[in-house]
Amino acid sequence: MNALDRFATSKLEALDTAHLRRSLVDSVREDGVWIERNGRRLLSFSCNDYLNLTHHPKVKAAAIAAIKKHGAGAGASRLITGNHPLFAELEARLARFKQTEAACVFGSGYLANAGIIPTLVGEGDLLLIDELSHSCLWAGSQLSHAQVQTFRHNDLTHAEELLTRSRGDYRHALIVTDGVFSMDGDLAPLAALGALAQAHDAWLMSDDAHGLGVVANGRGSVFASGRKAPVDLQMGTLSKAIGSYGGYLCASQPVIDLIKTRARTFVYSTGLPPASAAAAIAALDIIESDAALTARPLANAQAFTRALNLPLAQSPIVPVILNDEMRALEAQQLLEREGFLVTAIRPPTVPKGTARLRLAFTAAHPEAEIARLASVIRERIL
Repeated sequence: MNALDRFATSKLEALDTAHLRRSLVDSVREDGVWIERNGRRLLSFSCNDYLNLTHHPKVKAAAIAAIKKHGAGAGASRLITGNHPLFAELEARLARFKQTEAACVFGSGYLANAGIIPTLVGEGDLLLIDELSHSCLWAGSQLSHAQVQTFRHNDLTHAEELLTRSRGDYRHALIVTDGVFSMDGDLAPLAALGALAQAHDAWLMSDDAHGLGVVANGRGSVFASGRKAPVDLQMGTLSKAIGSYGGYLCASQPVIDLIKTRARTFVYSTGLPPASAAAAIAALDIIESDAALTARPLANAQAFTRALNLPLAQSPIVPVILNDEMRALEAQQLLEREGFLVTAIRPPTVPKGTARLRLAFTAAHPEAEIARLASVIRERIL
């Protein structure tokens, strides 16, 4: 065994000891919620396809038509020959839906955050980030070389203290947060954060990966208060409620123009496959025209939280905190024996001591199965 293999083996053994090793399991999605895994048919509460649009006939038809007409891939960076006309249509639709001047589509949500943040802030700038923000926001923050300061989760007072103490020492300031937190399901106070940013001459960026399509009639967490919050940079993904693949930024025209010429993950990445863009456009058609569909995932999540006397769900994501990593894994295994696929989430995805079951509710989950799941968790896990 060479030195590299010894290093990898040692790391894996340490992860095994701590019950933190991850593994891949072949899973075949039959439709929006049923999955075949290890020879069994399971009802999944682990998928972010909140509106079940990955299997919607119109979304699939749009993707197939795009492949037949335009081929399987873009073939190059969008700044070379990969700027397919479908991208302009998709960006215009996203900007209109999010009520911004313009939009830019990336290869993924992770690539979006890894490119946007370093383009806008760097050395000599201040970056404030919520402690529970998604990993890709942290990655973008670290790549920026700005001075990164962390504020306690959704703690406006702490964020204001940091700005008051430090803002004057830096050229620009950017506040970064999830709009809907991916492991806890709660919403950021974007209206208040936006007001705070304006008061301190700072910019606000929210990652709405888990808000688009399911919060505020589908428009996302920026609109959760009933009117649009003052968020300068609305980032999100096309891979969750949209049911396709890719990431995006919605912002002012000058900001988008800068991103398209300077964001490294945009400039040096091949454009999205035309099928992904076409599928996303078809999904937006459905989201904009079917308010009942966009309301259903949250309604299902709230029915579950009521059944277990948990805090009322703010989004389709509901955590059941079990604290101990082994306990979370055992709960996952118990639920699988009962016919449910619910994923145990462990550090470093969540803070140490907060291992949990993470449940994601979709529009297609049957009410009776939600009630049965709640009963099993109440009687055999909690």
